[in-house]
Amino acid sequence: MIKQEDVYKIGKLGKPHGVKGELSFLFSDDVFDRVDADYLVLDIDGILVPFFMEEYRFKSNEKALVKFVDIGSEERARQLTGCEVFFPRNLSDSDDEHVSWAEIIGFAVIDKQNGQVVGHIKAIDDTTINTLFEIETTAGNDILLPAHEELIHEADMQRREIRMSIPDGLLDL
Repeated sequence: MIKQEDVYKIGKLGKPHGVKGELSFLFSDDVFDRVDADYLVLDIDGILVPFFMEEYRFKSNEKALVKFVDIGSEERARQLTGCEVFFPRNLSDSDDEHVSWAEIIGFAVIDKQNGQVVGHIKAIDDTTINTLFEIETTAGNDILLPAHEELIHEADMQRREIRMSIPDGLLDL
């Protein structure tokens, strides 16, 4: 059984394309192409299920058309529309020096000064010039922290933690 901590979200399936089972795939990380993966993991009613890819082709930098093995009709493809798509962490091409933003969603953020967990990363906002971590604090509030390399001291992929130097007063905003 595939566990949530063994995968990370890379996108979502859109509507069928054509009548032979092809689906649009909106992705935030093209790791499936960089490592020449055989399969992707889909969330089917809360259960993570591997689907082997027959073929795929890029339509843009954020969209591909994907054809899965045994999905041969528009009707079967439509059943997968809206499914979130995940990628196995053990197949990722990242290392401690190079990690994609998608891989750190869910990581705990720890304040380096006091060793306390600030919260967990919910999303990455890279729509502005300064990339921000959207964090749900342990108190249940949402805060934004700059994802600047000078503030990030360590990323522990095994423990799913990021240690940061958080400037005084930033958590009080």
